[in-house]
Amino acid sequence: MQNLELCTFFFLSSLFFSTTLAQYSWSQNRQFNQAKNYEGSSDLVDLQYHMGPVLASPINLYVIWYGQWNPNHQSTVRDFLYSVSSPAPYPSVADWWSTVRLYTDQTGSNITRTIALSGEFYDSSYSHGSYLSRLSMQSIIKNAVTSHRGALPLNPRNGVYLILSSSDVRVQDFCRAVCGFHYFTFPTLVGVTVPYAWVGYSGSQCPGVCAYPFAWPKYSGRPPPGTPGGNNIMRAPNGDAGADGMISVIAHELAEVSSNPLVNAWYAGDDPTAPTEIADLCMGVYGSGGGGGYVGVVSKDKWGNGFNVNGVKGRKFLVQWIWNPVKRRCFGPNAMD
Repeated sequence: MQNLELCTFFFLSSLFFSTTLAQYSWSQNRQFNQAKNYEGSSDLVDLQYHMGPVLASPINLYVIWYGQWNPNHQSTVRDFLYSVSSPAPYPSVADWWSTVRLYTDQTGSNITRTIALSGEFYDSSYSHGSYLSRLSMQSIIKNAVTSHRGALPLNPRNGVYLILSSSDVRVQDFCRAVCGFHYFTFPTLVGVTVPYAWVGYSGSQCPGVCAYPFAWPKYSGRPPPGTPGGNNIMRAPNGDAGADGMISVIAHELAEVSSNPLVNAWYAGDDPTAPTEIADLCMGVYGSGGGGGYVGVVSKDKWGNGFNVNGVKGRKFLVQWIWNPVKRRCFGPNAMD
């Protein structure tokens, strides 16, 4: 996908022409009249390995909080990141990551099972303003590793940098074409080449685009937030559509930056500047039967909040499925088969 971005629009276009979304079921008790599930499966998917590296060594993840952040939202994100490599009741975030780990490099080494949150930097003064271009993400990383106070280490060996922008920060193409993207830094800007990703908080800018299925798109004809009927179509498991929506986008980008960190490893298509990556293939699919605007069969907690994986501290999250190269279809640990 162009510049390794997460684009939701091809999914949303199918959403509005599908049958009523009110027919969603959030319970795993629903039965299907089919022997197997083939969510996204296709012999036409030509996902190939292009001989580049994957992130096989344990990842040191460095988070850059850009802008002013709600501490509760930060806690939700941190707990998700901790959950990737921590035990939790099945199906867990770590179980979800096991699909990502199926991807290997040319030596046969699998993507690491370990992502450690190794540092955080708080850019609460908006060092590069409240409107960011894509390229400015690299300057934000440069600032975070050279700051006089609380600088992050510059780690080209096994570091990954995750920039998270707050609700009041506008980012080039955000909401219009992307919810997040990943790439790698240029030595001329940062000093070394390291993989990074950016994800924006969409709760006040475009929840119906980047926090779906926790909010209706504005042009869906549904009531706006705060009105009878609301724009919430599934209750967010951690209480905030924007933060819970970010979790799936973060998961998407972590899966792709691990399997295609330098744009020369796992992707479909002939153009590395516009690849279709392992999470792009499963946009909008969260459970069995998902596709065409239906998220699939997921669970609900005692308060009716939708989720499909468990995390640390009793957390629950909703994350999209990933293309499984063995099963050759989209897959997650909450699959019914």
